[in-house]
Amino acid sequence: VQLQASGGGLVQAGGSLTLSCAASGRTFNSYFVGWFRQAPGKEREFVATLSRNSGNTYYADSVKGRFTISVDNAKNMAYLQMNKLEPEDTAVYYCAVAGSFRAYRFDQPQRYDTWGQGTLVTVSS
Repeated sequence: VQLQASGGGLVQAGGSLTLSCAASGRTFNSYFVGWFRQAPGKEREFVATLSRNSGNTYYADSVKGRFTISVDNAKNMAYLQMNKLEPEDTAVYYCAVAGSFRAYRFDQPQRYDTWGQGTLVTVSS
């Protein structure tokens, strides 16, 4: 499976962007489909994930109420709708899939075994 993230760009604070993640080679038949981000000089951090078993969604506190993760099974796509963007949201955003079981929490990067290449989001103040 390969993941291709897209949709990043430059946006003013308070604006919105929708990131897309296209899966090729297989469906999103996995435990979790998630988004992480990495700002310059910082570690990769959890943003949001969706449990394929339960359909439940989970968000980092910093984005709760502003970001929404979703999956379109028919199109093999995942999305991250980002509203009320803040300069602190500036980062490279990665989509990831947990296709096999690993003994890590869903908010840890090690839980995910397949990653997209990242798309840059820049929020200007």
